[in-house]
Amino acid sequence: MAINEDNQNGKNKGTQELREPFIPREKVNSYEEVESHKSSNRGTIGMVVLSTAVSVCGAFEFGSCVGYSAPTQSAIREDLQLSLPEYSMFGSILTIGAMIGAVTSGHISDFIGRKGAMVVSALFCIAGWLAVYLAKGALLLDIGRVFTGYGCGVFSYVVPVFIAEIAPKNLRGGLTTVNQLMIVVGSSVAFLVGSVVTWRTLALTGLVPCILLLLGLFFVPESPRWLAKMGHQKDFESAMQRLRGKDADITEEVTEIQDYIETLQSLPKAGMVDLFQRKYIRALIIGVGLMVLQQFGGINGIGFYVSETFISAGSSGKTGTIAYACVQVPITLLGALLMDISGRRPLIMISATGTFLGCFFTGMSFFLKGHDLLPEWAPMLAVAGVLIYIGSFAIGMGPVPWVIMSEIFPINVKGAAGSVVTLVCWFGAWAVSYTFNSFMDWSSAGTFFFYSGVSAITVLFVAKFVPETKDKTLEEIQASINM
Repeated sequence: MAINEDNQNGKNKGTQELREPFIPREKVNSYEEVESHKSSNRGTIGMVVLSTAVSVCGAFEFGSCVGYSAPTQSAIREDLQLSLPEYSMFGSILTIGAMIGAVTSGHISDFIGRKGAMVVSALFCIAGWLAVYLAKGALLLDIGRVFTGYGCGVFSYVVPVFIAEIAPKNLRGGLTTVNQLMIVVGSSVAFLVGSVVTWRTLALTGLVPCILLLLGLFFVPESPRWLAKMGHQKDFESAMQRLRGKDADITEEVTEIQDYIETLQSLPKAGMVDLFQRKYIRALIIGVGLMVLQQFGGINGIGFYVSETFISAGSSGKTGTIAYACVQVPITLLGALLMDISGRRPLIMISATGTFLGCFFTGMSFFLKGHDLLPEWAPMLAVAGVLIYIGSFAIGMGPVPWVIMSEIFPINVKGAAGSVVTLVCWFGAWAVSYTFNSFMDWSSAGTFFFYSGVSAITVLFVAKFVPETKDKTLEEIQASINM
C-alpha cells in the first residue's frame, strides 16, 4: 500500500493517496486503520473447515460400512450358523441398498437440502447398525445391511456435493478429496477394530460417526447455493457470510451465484430424461464415464479379495493386507494435498497410468506362476503390483471422479445427474465384486490384464473429454463445458 506526498500546484503536504483498497481520505486516521480495513476483506475459512469436518463424518460412516464385513465373516457365520451363500448375501446386499440410495439421493438433497439429506442418511445407518447388533438370524442381519447401504448411497452423493458448494474455489478440490480420505480411514479403522472386538461391538462403533454428524449439523450452515436456488435470500446471504467470515466482502460471490441461479430458474425443471439434452450431455458423459472407468478398473474386486489375491499368487495374505491398509491412507492424503496444486486432469491421468502398471505387474505375476516361470519373482511381483495399484488409485482415480462429479453439473440438474452417476458407480461396484472370483477362476492373469486395459482407456478418455476445473467457480466450469 502506497502513501505519497503531493507537493505540486499548491496542494498541502502530507495529503495521502491510498491506492488499494480505496478509502476516503477523511476517514484515514492512521496506517493501522488502513491495514485493518484491508485485512477485513480477506475473510476466514474456519466455518468451511468445520462444515467439511462435520460432513465427512458421513464419509467415515461410508467406509465403516464397507469395511465391516471383512473382519467379521468367521464370527458371524459361527454365531448365527450362516452358510457361506447366506453370508455372501449379507456382504453383497450393501451395494443393493446403496443403489436405492443413489437413485433417491439427488431428489432428497434437492427437496430437503444437503443437511437434510445427511440427516436422513445418518438415521438410516443408525437403524441399520442397531438391526445388525440385535440380529439373531440372517433376515434381520440383511435388513440392517440394506439400511446401512441406503445411507451409504445417499452419503456418497451428498457429502462431496455439499463440500463443493461451500468451499472457496482455490480450496474446493482439496477439501472435496477429504471425502475419499475419510472413506479409506473409516474402512481401515473398521478392519483394525474388528480384529480385537466382537462383531456386535463393531456394529455399535458404526453409530459414533452418525451421532457426531447429527450433532455437528446444528453448528454449520446449509449450502448457500441450495438456499439461493430455493429462494431463501436472507438465509443464503447469512450462510455465505458465515462461511467466508463475518468481515469478508461477499458481494462479488453472492452476485455471481444469484445471476447464475436466475438464469437457471428461467429454465424448466430437469428430470433424468432431460439429462440427454445437448446442453447437458457432455457433462453426463464425463460424470458417467469416469465412474464406469473407476469401477471397472477393478477396485472393488481387488479391494474386497486382496488377501485371497496375495495367497493365490503365493504370497502371505496377512502381510499383504496390512501393507495394503498402510498404503491407502497416506497416499489418499497426498492426493488431497495435490488436488488444488496439480489440477484434476494431470492427477487422474497419472493415477490411471499407475493403476495400469499395477494391474499389468499383477497379471504378469499370475502369468509367470501359471507357466512355472521365475517362481521366486511371481509373489513379489503380485504384492508390488497390488500396492502400486492401490497407491495410484488412492491418489487420483478414487477421489477425482467424485470431485469432478460435484463440479460439472448445473444446479438445476445436479439432483437428477448426481443420482444417475452415483447409481452407475454402485452398479459397477456390485458387478465387479460379484464377478471377480469367477473371472479369477477363468484366468487370474487375464483378469488383471483386462483391468489394466480399462486403466489405459481412462487416460485416453480424460485427455479427450474431461476439462480442467481447478481454480474455477462452479459457474465458470459449467459455462466452459457448454462452450
